[in-house]
Amino acid sequence: MTIRTTRTTASFSSPFTLQDLEGVQPAGEYVVLIDDELIEGLSRVAYRRLVTLFQTPAISASQRQTQSFSISQTNLDAALMKDRHQTIVMH
Repeated sequence: MTIRTTRTTASFSSPFTLQDLEGVQPAGEYVVLIDDELIEGLSRVAYRRLVTLFQTPAISASQRQTQSFSISQTNLDAALMKDRHQTIVMH
């Protein structure tokens, strides 16, 4: 089994909620880790999403202790779109 891990950041300009986390999270940049598994036996390279991990607190906050939460990529995408829409409307 071949697994690739991709590290990205999710940027929120306003406080936000994620369906998979309790409470309101502060605005900031958050580390997101994505693990995908190679699907073998196909004529082309393809991967299947295994997990999306969301790390708290935000990168700019104190890094003494971080926690990773398994979240839905769909819920993360929806929260990011909502944040961007709020930013556009406010400007």
